[in-house]
Amino acid sequence: MQNPSRCSLLVLVVGLLLMSFFIVPMTSQNDSAIKVDVGLILDTETSVGKMSQTCMSMALEDFYDTHNYTTRIVLQTRYSKGDVVEAASAAIDLLKNVQVQAILGPETSTQADFVIDIGNKSQVPIISLATSPSLSPMENPYFVRVSQNGSAQVEALTAIVKAFSWREIVLISEDSNYGSGLAPYLTNSLLGINTQVRNQSVISISASDDHILQELYKLKTMQTRVFVVHMLPSLASRLFLKAKEVGMMSKGYAWIITDGLTSLLDSMDRAVIDSMQGVLGLKPYVPQSSELDNFTKRWRKKFLQENPEMDRFELNVFVLWAYDSVKALAMAVEKAGIAQSPRFKKPVNTESLTDLAAIGTSEMGPRLLQSIRNIRFKGLSGDFNLVDGQLQSSAFQIVNVIGKEGRVIGFWTSEHGISKEFGAIIWPGESNVAPKGWEIPTGERKLRVGVPVKGGFVEFIKVETDAETNAVVATGFCIDVFEKVMNSLQYAVPYEYFPFKTPDGESTGSYDDLVHQIVLENFDAVVGDLTILSDRSKYVDFTLPYTESGVSMIVRIEAERKNAWIFMKPLTLDLWLTTGAFFVFTGFVVWVLEHRINKEFRGPPRKQVGMIFWFSFSTLVFAHKERLISNLARFVVIVWVFVVLVLTSSYTASLTSMLTVQKLQPSFTDVSALIKNGEYVGYQTGSFVAGLLKKKNIDPSKSKNYSTFEEYDDALTKGSKNGGVAVIIDELPYIRPFLAKYCSKYTMVGPIYRTAGFGFAFPKGSPLVPDVSRAILNVTEGEDMTRIQRQWFGEEANCAEQEGSKVVSDSLTLDSFKGLFLIAAVSSFSALIIFLSIFLYDNRNVLTSNEYSIREKIAAIAKNFDEEKDKSSDTSKRTNTANGRTTVSAATADTVPSDGPQSLEISILHQTEGIFYEDEGFSTTGPGTPIHETIEIVETNEER
Repeated sequence: MQNPSRCSLLVLVVGLLLMSFFIVPMTSQNDSAIKVDVGLILDTETSVGKMSQTCMSMALEDFYDTHNYTTRIVLQTRYSKGDVVEAASAAIDLLKNVQVQAILGPETSTQADFVIDIGNKSQVPIISLATSPSLSPMENPYFVRVSQNGSAQVEALTAIVKAFSWREIVLISEDSNYGSGLAPYLTNSLLGINTQVRNQSVISISASDDHILQELYKLKTMQTRVFVVHMLPSLASRLFLKAKEVGMMSKGYAWIITDGLTSLLDSMDRAVIDSMQGVLGLKPYVPQSSELDNFTKRWRKKFLQENPEMDRFELNVFVLWAYDSVKALAMAVEKAGIAQSPRFKKPVNTESLTDLAAIGTSEMGPRLLQSIRNIRFKGLSGDFNLVDGQLQSSAFQIVNVIGKEGRVIGFWTSEHGISKEFGAIIWPGESNVAPKGWEIPTGERKLRVGVPVKGGFVEFIKVETDAETNAVVATGFCIDVFEKVMNSLQYAVPYEYFPFKTPDGESTGSYDDLVHQIVLENFDAVVGDLTILSDRSKYVDFTLPYTESGVSMIVRIEAERKNAWIFMKPLTLDLWLTTGAFFVFTGFVVWVLEHRINKEFRGPPRKQVGMIFWFSFSTLVFAHKERLISNLARFVVIVWVFVVLVLTSSYTASLTSMLTVQKLQPSFTDVSALIKNGEYVGYQTGSFVAGLLKKKNIDPSKSKNYSTFEEYDDALTKGSKNGGVAVIIDELPYIRPFLAKYCSKYTMVGPIYRTAGFGFAFPKGSPLVPDVSRAILNVTEGEDMTRIQRQWFGEEANCAEQEGSKVVSDSLTLDSFKGLFLIAAVSSFSALIIFLSIFLYDNRNVLTSNEYSIREKIAAIAKNFDEEKDKSSDTSKRTNTANGRTTVSAATADTVPSDGPQSLEISILHQTEGIFYEDEGFSTTGPGTPIHETIEIVETNEER
């Protein structure tokens, strides 16, 4: 048996040999790898800086343990201590004394801004987590952003605001490069959903607690209750603690924090989280994976060993991006083929150079930049995809701060927006009801509502002051509608009325002056019989109208006057003209159909033209006596006589009504007649109609203003010649109740001008406008509006029916007879087309001849049409053979002298398209003057 000690020694030796076999080659391989110095600038006074340092060192170990590369980056770490100058000094030291080929960090946008400029000058890539949109890889060629651009979250923030229909927000940001970068992008995006950034509060990083309190108190006095906070945790922690202290984390408020703050919630103090209860936030989505779970366990252990004093630390997306950025840089260094020397190219002229200028430029920097600007792989943070030096954005998680953490309540993607319904949200003040986003500030004045003071039209608005309490009491149709609308809102809006009047109780000015008080901030709203006009909407926002729209004329109704030309009135002008045109057209069609076969439709041209007019117009009194031969003409005349019968019957009935029945009509029907006759025009005192009359070119000296319905009646009764007016021009909401009271005397003509109706006015951008407009729709569509109208104006339906029966038009229009004229036109055209088709077919030998010119063909066709047709024969050539002789009808020969023979004996040589003639002394082979007599042709067997 062997000695046990000797066996143990043998095993130990074998083990050492095996270890040397595997370890020595690996050691020599690492030693042979090219070392590439990379700068790392960290702010270890922040939690992100401390966690990133641990992550980056682990990233190097993990990467080179699994990759056999010929290069190996070595991190040269410097600390910025949260100071911009320290960060810039660290970058210069790394470039000048170490000659690093790239710099990782710094992580804040303010520090990165200076370091990026240094990288651009020395052509060394700066790989940073800075998120500010003002730092762009497109404008800074050596800047590589390994985090999402801060502007990538703007659409997600807008989607949240839109989901709750908030119309105004307040942006609270820190006074830094990071804080200012988001504002322009968010403002433009919110404008797309008609939401405004009502105010932007910028707070200095070094602001005192008193200054933060002062800013919060100012925001508290505003009506907007939605706040978007864009700042880093150091300042945000103080802000939320003070917000809770002043009561701004209570019911009715809404707070949204951006991704830079939401991603770091886990590392914030417990007291700060307690002050942020109910806040909504955004943070980039990181997909779960087994690799991430394994790394998290290893990282926790190592980080706790290195930082035992920290009691709150959780991996966040910035730390994961830092891990992946080291991996991306290691891959890019290997791809670029970095050499050990030379490293920097020194400037030729070294006189009067600063330390930065004396550094020179990196020879490998441009090559390394091209390798890392576009790289993609699956990292711990998910899909790590760099495009032109910018990490592409992914989905966002929407979280709600509840208890000790942020609970995920939804997701947002650029393709689908908010991908699912929000989960249960706990708002500030432990409320389950989404804030409206706008409220009257607690302890502040009520909504100041300006109302007009009028001497009349009290049905619409009447303003009085209580003698005992000195309180303003407003009544009327407009006031009832306004109060009903405000009471139907889902939240309370306290208000009080302020009359627009002088100390002696008179109106201070026009309605335009009243609306301008909103611009001067003397009133928060204007309520009354206020018309929505485009000029006024330039300065204020109007709600939807709550009355009908339009401006019309009130005119007297009087008996219709008879005149010598009343017999023309039963038919409108277009009907007269159409009827006359059809008379002429029908006569022409009948003449065409009868001309060749009816002797009564032949003769000299003057007789034929007279026949066209005589025959057609004689049908008007059914006095036509000409005998018609053509069946087509008979068909046309039968249809036309039916049309004439209907027209004459209708004309007779209308004229009889005009002559025997007393009709009422408006005294004026258009404005031009008023101007032409120099009539006086009335309008309501203080109304915008005064300006409208000027636009209509009505002389101001011819216009008069009135304040009550009774004054309207008195002025119209007197008329222009007796100190009154011919018409009253006013809006429909006033005209309707006036006619309901005086419908037996007056009527409405128009509208002559379009308006939008009555509405309530608020300051530009007021969040009350959409809510009040929706409430107006609910009121006007329900029974409440009918009840209010009946209360103030009574019933007017019967009067409207009476009014409609008074003013009617007795003239017959063309629309009433379109069907008749269509039948007549179709029948006439059909007959004409059939006739022409037959006629042209009978004369096809002329039309198809190639020997005739177009002009000759037309002349021949015209002459054939003008000749009288033989009723016992056909129109084509006809040959009769008897006793050895041939008779040819309608033959054609050269012109025969007037004193020549009326019959010729000629021999037929040949017959194709036409007839060739030959005789002693002349011959013909072409068309000539038709000989209407029969030509006898002697047949012979002799050859010629």
